[in-house]
Amino acid sequence: MAGAISDFSANEVPSLCSRLGLRTGDRDESFKSKFKYAERRLFEKSAAELIPIAVRLLEEVDSYNLSEALAKLQETGQATVTELTRRRIMALFDKRPYSTEFEEIDFIRRIWPTGRMLSVFENVATEQTLDDDLFNAIVRNNDWNNRETLEAVGYLTCSQRQFFRFLEEVTSPLTQSREVQAELAAAVNEHLRHDGCQLIIIRRLSGSPVYEVRPAIVGSPADDAISQALAAFDTDTVHARWIQALDRRDADAEGAITLARTLLEDVCKWIIFEAGESYEEKDDLPVLYRKLAKILNLAPDGHTEPVFKQILGSCQSVVESLGSLRNKIGDAHSPGPKKVKPASRHAQLAVNLSGTMATFLVSTWATNKKG
Repeated sequence: MAGAISDFSANEVPSLCSRLGLRTGDRDESFKSKFKYAERRLFEKSAAELIPIAVRLLEEVDSYNLSEALAKLQETGQATVTELTRRRIMALFDKRPYSTEFEEIDFIRRIWPTGRMLSVFENVATEQTLDDDLFNAIVRNNDWNNRETLEAVGYLTCSQRQFFRFLEEVTSPLTQSREVQAELAAAVNEHLRHDGCQLIIIRRLSGSPVYEVRPAIVGSPADDAISQALAAFDTDTVHARWIQALDRRDADAEGAITLARTLLEDVCKWIIFEAGESYEEKDDLPVLYRKLAKILNLAPDGHTEPVFKQILGSCQSVVESLGSLRNKIGDAHSPGPKKVKPASRHAQLAVNLSGTMATFLVSTWATNKKG
């Protein structure tokens, strides 16, 4: 903060400090050392008193360093995303670009003011900035990988506000193609949820979701159990679909209902394929489930015990109802003028039922394979 104040002229520093609520002084003291003039007065204030001073100072200067220092002060005592989670999310970009729509350096510039940040190298020209470093390392020489670039801009140590800005920008529809955006948001949320945060859809831009980091809505213990079962079965497709459904369950009811059905379709197709049987691409969920029920011996007609016939018949009804619900109020078809708009409770019901059924099918298949 003293550095930002000392950027003003010696004549201006006393009046600036006065406007900020700091102890007044004379110009002679300021002319001796602007930095020390400000530092002495700042040391007289508590951390709590420094926050409104920094806010007022930012109204007069544009300083990334000061903005970061203020954000970290304001975040003191709050729940934070750990360095481990930041590193896990950073690892998502080890084998993928930050953006499908921007060059790497242009994407970084959208988040960090690299032209006003100091070079990370010692013994370089004083006018060299971090932007010069990035241009040399990314554009000219291709020396840095994505991990090294993020470390250079301070990704691991920046304020949580700045970290969230990165997450929201990297999952923006302006930054990613539609296919990559949904998959990346789900992958980020898989790590964020451990620290009580999640990316949720807050609005749409030309039909594409716009995400914002918010405190995670605490789910049920069943969510974790289902996640573990589906991750063990297939991480890349089935588990990713489940995470996407969870992410949308409270913020995008129509999308969540569509994903609930798609999750069951994925599970049915995977097990049918692993069983060496076949299906048609045109097969809808009820048809897929009937084929799978024969493979897993889940058809009600295959059992004589009344209670099992009733339970398995109910399972079949759940699957058929999920397909019907998705057709009626999901986002897979044109809404039309009379379409019912689902509430979050409808999405919760659909996603929870789908996850439970998917887990049951996966577990049954695992048991059958063991003989």
